Amino acid sequence: MLGRVEDSVDRHLARWRGKAPYEERVEGVVTRMQFLVKHLKQFKEAALAEVGMQDFEFETLHRLAAAGGSATPSKLAAEMLLSPAGMTGRLDTLEQSGLVRRVRGADDRRRVDVELTLKGRELWTRAMAIRGRVESELVSVLDEGEQQTLDALLKRLLVEAESRR
Repeated sequence: MLGRVEDSVDRHLARWRGKAPYEERVEGVVTRMQFLVKHLKQFKEAALAEVGMQDFEFETLHRLAAAGGSATPSKLAAEMLLSPAGMTGRLDTLEQSGLVRRVRGADDRRRVDVELTLKGRELWTRAMAIRGRVESELVSVLDEGEQQTLDALLKRLLVEAESRR
């Protein structure tokens, strides 16, 4: 148990106590989730820097890996909420770096698929391994039961948030 260990959110709550209309417990939960997301983003950026990647490169390779190593530019653009021109620019950069290649369809020459190259898959795999290690280290402060409980609680919150869209 944490006991009396103070974190930045405790200090945030103390600064605002009596000055803003909010439920302190709710503010603590929400602000801690927001701060954890920021820390996870920093950890991810550090992992990517370690392998010499930028976030947009990783996200594109990640989507390709999830799709089995190949997808159309329009599918990638839709998943990443990018314009076709924005996706083209990303793919140009990734192709110049040797991380992806564009392949014309054998049956329909108008169709173009984007494929992960061996270099792209290896770089993505290295970044995933580093990121996974850092995330595991963070979560390891909780025992297995606490991790399961936190996962279940966060899932309940996410299901509720997603149902309100």
